[in-house]
Amino acid sequence: MEFKDYYQIMDIKRDATQDEIKRAYRKLARKYHPDVSKEPGAEARFKEVGEAYEVLKDPEKRAAYDQLGANWKEGQDFRPPPDWDQGFEFHGGGFTGGDAEQFSDFFESLFGRGGFGGRRQREFHARGEDTYAKILIDLEDAYQGTSRTITLKHTELGPDGRPQLKERTLNVRIPKGVHQGQNIRLAGQGGAGAGKGGAGDLYLEVAFKPHPFYKAEGKDVYLNLPVAPWEAALGATVKVPTLSGTVDLKIPPNSWSGRKLRLKGRGIPAKEPGDFYLVLEIVLPKADTDKAKAAYAEFEKALGFNPRAELGV
Repeated sequence: MEFKDYYQIMDIKRDATQDEIKRAYRKLARKYHPDVSKEPGAEARFKEVGEAYEVLKDPEKRAAYDQLGANWKEGQDFRPPPDWDQGFEFHGGGFTGGDAEQFSDFFESLFGRGGFGGRRQREFHARGEDTYAKILIDLEDAYQGTSRTITLKHTELGPDGRPQLKERTLNVRIPKGVHQGQNIRLAGQGGAGAGKGGAGDLYLEVAFKPHPFYKAEGKDVYLNLPVAPWEAALGATVKVPTLSGTVDLKIPPNSWSGRKLRLKGRGIPAKEPGDFYLVLEIVLPKADTDKAKAAYAEFEKALGFNPRAELGV
């Protein structure tokens, strides 16, 4: 996937005001509109300009896009960091114009097809808009529940018409059993209401920080478990660390690398808790001493094992 430099596409500077963005769009839209333009590739260029304008005219999408940094170049190979939008607060989340289905894969990877993160745009009413942000928590928090202080970033238009980044701090209770992708609702912490209307709600989408040992998939948790060759071959009972404490695990004889063993109900807690999976990983001792080399030589003589026999060699 290629990076798109929306400022270059619209031929404007990165510090352009909202009025300058609007004027640039009107000029380019007239120039490349497929109904009037005779230039080669006008339709594709028109769609590209529309996509750039969709992002840059929205102060929140623009500020989030700017978070990627100014070092990316048009056409450069790009993959968005998984936490690029972490802690960034978006209002409403829908598109304000344009046909999102025609936008590029680059746009979709950042903002989805149906609005930020795929969320639907809300109709205007007296109640304030709901807002959305993503937060990263430790996997351990899902097992125990805890309270966290988080800082959210949002944008406001300054007197010069340029978006300004603002921050606010909230104390959030992380409920026990929360899983990746789940939303935590904070009532009344969204956008301010109009007139006497109440404030909207803030929805925090939960994501887990990368863990050095464990990986969560839904409510299930996985751990790659190193085992010695003799433990896999002969079977053994070994101690295994889980996020709910250490357990004794029985490894069946004749196990192999990649075999999954399940600890039922030891995944993320819930009314129907997830499971904890151990993925066996056979680790060979190093042959870095005379004693180890001799042991491997005896092992070879005793078994006469050819791991490539099924290949006919």
